[in-house]
Amino acid sequence: MTFSIVGRDPRSGSLGVATATAGPVVGQLVPHGRAGTGAIATQSRTNPYFGYDGLELLADPAADAETVLARLLAGDAGREQRQCLIVDRHGKAAAWTGDDCAAVAASLSRENLAVGGNFLAGEGVLAAMAAAFDATAGKLEDRLLGALAAGAAAGGDQRGIGSAALKVYGERPFPDVDLRADWSETPIDDLARILAATREPDYAGFFEALPPR
Repeated sequence: MTFSIVGRDPRSGSLGVATATAGPVVGQLVPHGRAGTGAIATQSRTNPYFGYDGLELLADPAADAETVLARLLAGDAGREQRQCLIVDRHGKAAAWTGDDCAAVAASLSRENLAVGGNFLAGEGVLAAMAAAFDATAGKLEDRLLGALAAGAAAGGDQRGIGSAALKVYGERPFPDVDLRADWSETPIDDLARILAATREPDYAGFFEALPPR
């Protein structure tokens, strides 16, 4: 019931997730991330522990996206109803779409990127997201938001879009960007407006002045 993207910026090392769905509060359970570790989206018949457990596994310096995904799936009897997208600190990515996810369901992964969705208007949604991620200029949050908007423009969730979320993690333990539109007729536009507001001098200056560790 959702389409999502996880990505890494190879220049800054930032990691992030953007997601949208027809239902409310997609930001509550789908997107997960940790600075210097990875980003994960867990959806379809969402298993939130894929996010929490997956990040713990990715914290092991020897782990990568593929091995972590394999371990998560091996421990989940409901894996055929799940989708999971992972990108790790090195830009390795992995994606899973179980055979029992709601059609149209698909996913793809490559270096620094994984995208996936279910109840999609068509598989062209994912291609549009990946292309927009590559073509959009700016920081990782701009590229992720551009991909989400492109997915929506290509049809997105066939039932419509009611909520969206965007999270980006840089060097600090808390997110650099943590935005949600929990129930709206225009959630992706809402995210764009909120992002722009965080870049206004008052908030941007406040955020940059937060104390270092």
